Amino acid sequence: MKRAFLTVIVIFSTFNVFSQTDSLLNSLQTSASAQQELFPKKMLFTQRWAWGEHGIFRGATIVTPEIREKDMRIRRKMLITHQILGFTTLAGMVGQAIVGPKLYNDPGNRSLKQTHEALAFAVNTTYSLTALMALFAPPPMIQRDKGVTSIRLHKWLAVVHLSGMIATNILASQLESNPSLKPYHRAAAYTTFASFAAAMLVIKL
Repeated sequence: MKRAFLTVIVIFSTFNVFSQTDSLLNSLQTSASAQQELFPKKMLFTQRWAWGEHGIFRGATIVTPEIREKDMRIRRKMLITHQILGFTTLAGMVGQAIVGPKLYNDPGNRSLKQTHEALAFAVNTTYSLTALMALFAPPPMIQRDKGVTSIRLHKWLAVVHLSGMIATNILASQLESNPSLKPYHRAAAYTTFASFAAAMLVIKL
């Protein structure tokens, strides 16, 4: 009877140890899963370089959920700045769309030319800052849904208006020596404006 009682105690203890071991393993797996979910599976290379686990803004700091929460506050501020600069850029583009045709019709007007150049400088500056705010904002906590979303459309349109912005600036630098490029410059400028305005619109949908 005594042996049977001891056997039952040993078996119960063994099950208890196994149960504690399973709980510990589950806890470790959950912790590992949580650590993996601190970053989305896909990030822009600029975000990984700046804000990844070993990014330049991390130093020797170990990334924790608390740090990622701080990242999200920084991300929010940067994306709000991104939107404000985007609307400022759009306003500058409208100004260029008004001044540009007038300058085409009166290329010798120095006042119009100076105004157009000043607007071009302002637009290029705010456009660049707008892009930097998006490219270097900390990555989101989770991977976004697949499929066609407003964010995805915003990114596709960004490729279009970035290409148009580069083409517009290159063509603008060659207009004085080659006036025949004016129609292409105008087309590139209008494409940039239209795609940029559309990108600002879809993000609000």
